[in-house]
Amino acid sequence: MSILIDPTDAAWRRPAATERQLRGDLIGGLVLFCCMVPSAVLHELAGAMQKPAPMWVTIIWALVLCGAISVRRRWPSIVALVVAAAYIAGMEAGTAEFVFSQIVLFISLYTVGAWVPDRVRGRFVRGAVIGAMFMWLLFSIFHTATDPSVRETSGFATQTALLAFWSIQTITNLLYFGGAVYFGNHTYAAARQRAELEYRSEQLERERERTAAQAVALERVRIARELHDVVAHHVSVMGVQAGAARTVLESNPDAARGALAHVESNARAAIDELHALVGTLRESENGEQETPDHGASTIDLSALQSLVDESTAAKMPTTLEVLGEPRDVPGVVAVSVYRIAQEALTNARKYAGSGASADVRVRFVDGDVELEVTNTGSVPGRPRKGGLGQIGMRERVSAVGGAIEMGPRSRGGYLVRARIPLPERAEPTGARA
Repeated sequence: MSILIDPTDAAWRRPAATERQLRGDLIGGLVLFCCMVPSAVLHELAGAMQKPAPMWVTIIWALVLCGAISVRRRWPSIVALVVAAAYIAGMEAGTAEFVFSQIVLFISLYTVGAWVPDRVRGRFVRGAVIGAMFMWLLFSIFHTATDPSVRETSGFATQTALLAFWSIQTITNLLYFGGAVYFGNHTYAAARQRAELEYRSEQLERERERTAAQAVALERVRIARELHDVVAHHVSVMGVQAGAARTVLESNPDAARGALAHVESNARAAIDELHALVGTLRESENGEQETPDHGASTIDLSALQSLVDESTAAKMPTTLEVLGEPRDVPGVVAVSVYRIAQEALTNARKYAGSGASADVRVRFVDGDVELEVTNTGSVPGRPRKGGLGQIGMRERVSAVGGAIEMGPRSRGGYLVRARIPLPERAEPTGARA
């Protein structure tokens, strides 16, 4: 059962009784009736009433009380009023049953406190019933005290006995009605606490589902980003080298063979990286690795040199420069720097045009590592807005708390600059690139 309202909210209402609970009320009413009639017979045989009502009156009275209590959870307020009125009427008529009738009255008051959703109305109903009962009690005391037979036998002993009897009645009724009110309120509060626990459990379950869905979505984005970075880079290099081989195939077979060798090496490198990525995914699915390394634990800043060499071999002269005092770079940051440089060089080969060159600079500045990739393309081409490559670069930088800027340069070409903070505990080390 889904709980839509927070049970701590004032608008919360206890859910209606279940079919099983309603059937239990019917059975309970039948059991009370089967007990009340024999009890009335025994009370009459014991002479509990000087002038008992006819048995048929007692049976009808028992039917009214037990019939009302059998639907107590459906209409608790109405049942309490009906039971109270029937109880007083039966006592005035001389019905001789004082055990199960009082149980019925107690249950009816208890049910108002436990099940009436409108708490103000519930308090009003219980107040009306209890007030009527005490007014009837006072009326009975007055009627007894003014009875002629009592006045004829009045004396200290008689008056003391009457006073003690009515004191006991008053105290007993206070405990009786107080208990019905207390246990009814306590049951309602317990139901509210259970509902609150269920509500919190549902909230936690929904949060867990949202977290799981978010994790799946992030993992899908990561996989797509890795596949794009791996495939786009190597395929672009292979395309350039294959085009060069086709151009010089007849005029310079040696150059064509060299270009095809680069195509082959890039194909192997792409396959190796794809295998590493798939292996990481399998480890994550099998639970053999609690913190996957995202398929790139062997990549560090020294791998930038291979990117530069590949770019140069693909007919785009590229240089690498490391500025500042090198520091240890965490694996996840190194992977991000590598992939951003890879994507920037791939885009440069695709959009900068022939004759362009590229520069890759890594700076260690003020506790950050900064990557800058520029090209001197004469064609004002640029990656299409919102392309997967640019999205992937922004996601990578955002994941490690950095910032990135991308756009054409005023003097021509294109600029990609990413700045990523390094942990404070990192200490200076030798150059890694």
